[in-house]
Amino acid sequence: MALVGKKFPSIAVDAMNEMGDTFKINVLDEAVKNNKKVILFWYPKDFTFVCPTELHAFQAALGEFEKRNTLVIGASCDTAEVHFAWLNTHKDNGGIEGVTYPILADSNRNLANMLRILDLSSETYNEETDSYVYEGDNVTFRATFLIDEEGTVFHESVNHMPVGRNVGEFIRLIDAYTHVQKNGEVCPANWEEGKEAMNADRNGVAAYLSAN
Repeated sequence: MALVGKKFPSIAVDAMNEMGDTFKINVLDEAVKNNKKVILFWYPKDFTFVCPTELHAFQAALGEFEKRNTLVIGASCDTAEVHFAWLNTHKDNGGIEGVTYPILADSNRNLANMLRILDLSSETYNEETDSYVYEGDNVTFRATFLIDEEGTVFHESVNHMPVGRNVGEFIRLIDAYTHVQKNGEVCPANWEEGKEAMNADRNGVAAYLSAN
């Protein structure tokens, strides 16, 4: 079920930062109470392969997100303690030392279940044990949610495990949505900051297509 155009779920989740502090984060509250956009990106597992490249890429772009009044929050289903161990592992050893934004530790999978982003291919009921057996890793795909200042999701996307994200595309999407908010125009295909947008009517699209 797509969340675009809807409020992000209101639920507090354990989180960890680079100082070793464990605390609760409610992503919806972070957006609304701070009057900021939020990018929430999920990755499958700590201490894996593509994942640290993404966390470092978001860290490298942190200043660009901050310029755009946007909070960066990472997330996986690992525990806070495992996050902290990874945060204390040097980059040369596959770690994420130097990452400063908070990382959700959704170890009970409450939020991931709400978002329907877990890798579960099937479930089978076992009558003998009165329990379910699940197929799949029960970790999250590379899901990304962009949330506006009112807590509304304006973008969501999901990558399969082996495919890393392009951080620059999320910056472009934030720029485009901010342009729409400020100017009331819509942003055509391949729009980037500084390029021409258009009015959302027949004359607007005709003028844009004539010029481009």
